[in-house]
Amino acid sequence: MPLCTMRQMVDHARKKKYGVGAYNVNNMEQIQAIMAAAKETQSPVIIQASKGALEYTNLIYLKHLMAAAVEENPELPICVHLDHGPNLKTCQEAIALGFTSVMIDGSIDYDTKTPEGKHPARSFADNVRVTKEVVDYAHQFGVSVEGELGTLGGIEDETHTDKVLLTEPSQVEEFVKTTGVDALALAIGTSHGAYKFKHEPVLAMDLITECRKRAPDTAFVMHGSSSVPQELVAEVNKYGGKMPNAMGVPIASIQEAVRRGIQKINVDTDGRMAITAAIRKVFMEKPGEFDPRKYLGPARDALQALIASKMRDFGTAGHAGDYRVKSLRAMKSFYAKH
Repeated sequence: MPLCTMRQMVDHARKKKYGVGAYNVNNMEQIQAIMAAAKETQSPVIIQASKGALEYTNLIYLKHLMAAAVEENPELPICVHLDHGPNLKTCQEAIALGFTSVMIDGSIDYDTKTPEGKHPARSFADNVRVTKEVVDYAHQFGVSVEGELGTLGGIEDETHTDKVLLTEPSQVEEFVKTTGVDALALAIGTSHGAYKFKHEPVLAMDLITECRKRAPDTAFVMHGSSSVPQELVAEVNKYGGKMPNAMGVPIASIQEAVRRGIQKINVDTDGRMAITAAIRKVFMEKPGEFDPRKYLGPARDALQALIASKMRDFGTAGHAGDYRVKSLRAMKSFYAKH
């Protein structure tokens, strides 16, 4: 089965009313774990890499790791997605590497910093301009594009923004129509990182409903969707970690968001925690261990179990067989007609 575009995947998810998990990767073990979970649950899957991941893997390595995932799992629909692309250049690099989907985060000006060292939010007009520039480029290759309206708090790689701006529903229709994005990330109160909330979050669920009314045919994306399970926090701390108590996004809230119109769900922090807990356990119980396979193997197994659980919770499980994947050439023709 050829690589799938994000557009085809989220369109199917919207029609069948489930959510597709998008899981960040940086190395071989993460990709193997995510694909093993997808195979176990027979789920379509979005593998995504941030700008930082591309730099960490030196581009070409990640390209071939993702190619290996496709070759080893020909029966699964797989989308390879750039997460939080900061500009057109990075999106172009990802497309050249074979990514079938890119995100352009035009809501933040990554090329500018405030005196406090923060990247400022872009104006609506500037966000539209930057996003449309990427859409016009990517659609020539059949590659789908995700944009963003509003900003999240927290940390995304080396990008720091602590000013949360919820998506303004009145801007959604114009943004989608003018830019032509395939999916739109909504800011409803979630945030990046492990330290999201001190108490159970109150998310702007009604905002999803209102945006869906204004853009009925556009997929919506929920960033910062790790649940930060307390058992994982306890596991990390049990083996020498110092994570403070923090709340993530409850699974019930994610499921409610899917019912209201979210199709793509981004998860990163939970995977990092599962990996870290497993590695810490090996080092604490076997301090003389120095074979990387002896601690990366358990980390991979822990991540697989976590992701498989997410796929069942999001409703993705069992949908892999629903797809007849359209090639990038077919998607290029689709965009030319629309």
